[in-house]
Amino acid sequence: QSQLVESGGGLVQPGGSLRLSCTASGFTLSYYKVAWFRRAPGKEREGVSCIGTTGDNANYADAVRGRFTISRDNAKNTFYLQMNNLQPEDTAIYYCAADRTLYFSCPYFKDYPPTEYWGQGIQVTVSS
Repeated sequence: QSQLVESGGGLVQPGGSLRLSCTASGFTLSYYKVAWFRRAPGKEREGVSCIGTTGDNANYADAVRGRFTISRDNAKNTFYLQMNNLQPEDTAIYYCAADRTLYFSCPYFKDYPPTEYWGQGIQVTVSS
């Protein structure tokens, strides 16, 4: 069964850090562009970050640029979201996604999200 599975979420105090991981099984992640999205309570899903197959050309939402870093380790079939200086407004369910089609392009990931694979989501709560 081909799937993405997130890990690393949890509860953190404002100013703290978390690293989310997303591991693919059943397919080779190195062929896929990958991204993180989130859905905060009462809000629509939004794109957080995206990165190409080689790890170059990362894209970020304005709200997280400078605080979050996306990366990937193709040898481990895994990609990551390092989240620093977390704030209460970062509280959300975070989803990882992957797509290898021409339809999906990182510069436009917020408006044209991936369609091939999505994780089940993981809760991140920032609270004192």
